[in-house]
Amino acid sequence: MRVSVPTIITGSGAPKQTISPAAAVERIADFLAPGKATLLTGAGVSVASGIRAYRGKDGRYMNPNYQPILYHELTDQSEKGFAFRQRYWLRSYLGYPPVRDALPNTSHYAIAALQYASYLPRLVTQNVDGLHHKAIAHLWEQDHIQKQMLELHGTLHRVHCKRGHIVPRNMFQDWLSSSNPQWKAFVDNLEKTGQKPRTNPDGDVELEGVSYADFVVPECPQCTLEGQQNSFHKPEVIFFGESIPSRIKDRSFHDIEQSERVFVLGTTLATYSAFRLVKRALELRKPVMLLNVGPTRADRLPGVEKLEISSSLVLRDVVRALLGSRASQDSAIVYLLQSGIHQPPAEDHKIISRNT
Repeated sequence: MRVSVPTIITGSGAPKQTISPAAAVERIADFLAPGKATLLTGAGVSVASGIRAYRGKDGRYMNPNYQPILYHELTDQSEKGFAFRQRYWLRSYLGYPPVRDALPNTSHYAIAALQYASYLPRLVTQNVDGLHHKAIAHLWEQDHIQKQMLELHGTLHRVHCKRGHIVPRNMFQDWLSSSNPQWKAFVDNLEKTGQKPRTNPDGDVELEGVSYADFVVPECPQCTLEGQQNSFHKPEVIFFGESIPSRIKDRSFHDIEQSERVFVLGTTLATYSAFRLVKRALELRKPVMLLNVGPTRADRLPGVEKLEISSSLVLRDVVRALLGSRASQDSAIVYLLQSGIHQPPAEDHKIISRNT
């Protein structure tokens, strides 16, 4: 089975047009002012939270040798599939803590302010880091968040076994620690010395010189209680080569169709599940604005207005432009505009080995 990992062909995009932050703020505010917009976000939004994007400013993979585990590999029932799951869970065991501990950045909080003020009643994110949820969780109940946001590619924060038992990822992380004390010691040493693995947006890390054969993937405790042996676990993330569940696909189209305009932020749209949403908006003749640094799959599509500028430079001021005096008088908005980190990942995060 051959599954290609999507990429962007460098140089295929529209000519790069620079724009000043002030001009970008004015354009974005004018675009969002009517309200009823659906926001579609990608990995670029989370870069300032320390989570590395898949692709750089030129549209190429930042790590051209990156080989994600594909869905058919993870779900293979043979010994080969078991080995793939050992590899996945070891790498994810090391890579999950940086994603788990990441904090929303200024863009996440500015988006939350626009959601709270009803300018963005619907948000569809390709990100699996949960940072959009973190940014607004103090204002909205979880059921309201689920109504207003859709995680198109799932979430890293839950794990299920093949028989459907679901546990929080933090709990599963503890199971992995208990089953692999030598790797727990390794992680503790990384944290003690301040070393950080090169983590991808899906929580995977790069390792060198490591054998996965001794890594123990624990049995599902609930399956054991039910008299079943089952060490097959999967995060609630859509893997390359895996189909998005029909209910998620249908919801994503619904969120586009119910909007009056679509704002696309921090994504190359390389994955078709996101690109087709933009195509659907254009088919319905909805205005589409795209904010991204670097080439995207939609650059040459008629009807897409692209602004080449980082969201961190403009989104807070967009909120102020739209909300006027409310931005300084509404305590919830004031808090959101004062919140958020700006800590992009260092360029020199190393590929770690057992001897690091």
